Amino acid sequence: MTERHYPPARLAWFVWGLGALLYLIGFYQRVAPAVITDQLMAEFAIGAAALGNLSAFYFYSYVAMQIPTGILADRWGPRKLLATGAGVAALGTALFAFAPTLFWANAGRLLIGASVAVAFVSMLKLASHWFLPRQFALASGMALFMGVVGGVFAGVPLRLLVDAFGWRGVMGFSAAITALLCAAIWLRVRDDPVEAGYASHFHGAGHGTGQHGSIWRGLMDVLSYRNTWILVIVPIGVAGSVLTFAGLWGVPYLRQVHGLETKTAAAITSSFLVAWALGGPLLGTWSERIGRRKPIYVVTTALVLACWTLIVFLPLPVWPLAALLVLTGFLSGNLIIGFAWAKESVPVRLMGTASGVCNMGPLMGGMFLQPAVGWMLDRQWSGASANGARLYDAAAWQAGFGTMYACVILSLVMILFARETYCKQSR
Repeated sequence: MTERHYPPARLAWFVWGLGALLYLIGFYQRVAPAVITDQLMAEFAIGAAALGNLSAFYFYSYVAMQIPTGILADRWGPRKLLATGAGVAALGTALFAFAPTLFWANAGRLLIGASVAVAFVSMLKLASHWFLPRQFALASGMALFMGVVGGVFAGVPLRLLVDAFGWRGVMGFSAAITALLCAAIWLRVRDDPVEAGYASHFHGAGHGTGQHGSIWRGLMDVLSYRNTWILVIVPIGVAGSVLTFAGLWGVPYLRQVHGLETKTAAAITSSFLVAWALGGPLLGTWSERIGRRKPIYVVTTALVLACWTLIVFLPLPVWPLAALLVLTGFLSGNLIIGFAWAKESVPVRLMGTASGVCNMGPLMGGMFLQPAVGWMLDRQWSGASANGARLYDAAAWQAGFGTMYACVILSLVMILFARETYCKQSR
């Protein structure tokens, strides 16, 4: 019998990278509406509430797919799941690009959110088979990096393309790129190196298809722990505010209140996202070093609240405001502490389910807060508009962002009731 060798690093990263590209596209789609708010308002004759709902349709289906994705990844394998996700994402993007009415635009966003939701779990599953165990953490960190790259591309680069070709043309091209990715995944990705003639790095007990009957029981068990509820609710305010500001309302706010060009405003919100990505691993590492979760989570959330207090309620000059947003983004990376804390708060057998449940918190933040800010903006609208898009004054924006501020207060209060794990896994 011929001895099989492990796959070369170049091939492993290539296979994993095709899955990572779908995650990149998913993050790009998550924040893309931020730089085309005026065009969407004018195109579909809608106000801020409807626009917030249009953007949030992505989150509605993304959140709903979090738990089913784990089951599908086990049953189908990452190749089929990623290829299907990319195909549906291409369809949803095309539907959004050529939508004749708001109904079809909403449907497109709904399809996009549901389809790209499969990317992260599939990437981790590929990593467990194609990489050495010690490389798994690196692959997880690179996943976050790929997401941020997608978010940054949805800032200034996307705005430049929209100015040149129009938002429908750019979204149509995005659909074509996603369709090509679907074909590439189907042709080149394999669930395990064994299928490509190499030895596998995975030494587990298979795909676990015999355990699906216990999924709901495991979910109920996870939800029976107080920390689970707390660590789902906390990111709704903290991380949800990041997704709401950077993902939709930050660019129009900076344009309308501070008079910035769209490209400059997009650059600031992109910096906000980059700081968020950097804050996560750094704060997580700090928590590991001191051997406690609660103190850092409480302090950073209190500082986030202080930052939003200055941002929302003080008439700051634009560059101090930009610096404060970057600091807020960095501190909001504390959600990484929350993920580790949530896994430690339940027995080992429930770690995977706890991770999936707690990953819903930030996404629910975007789902709730994007429409809530828009609804409040419309309530405060003075009737001003330009080129078919509504304009909101500083008082309206303050009221809108006040909804985010209230949720951050709730987040801070909730953390105080969480049980410390001292960075040790529950038994």
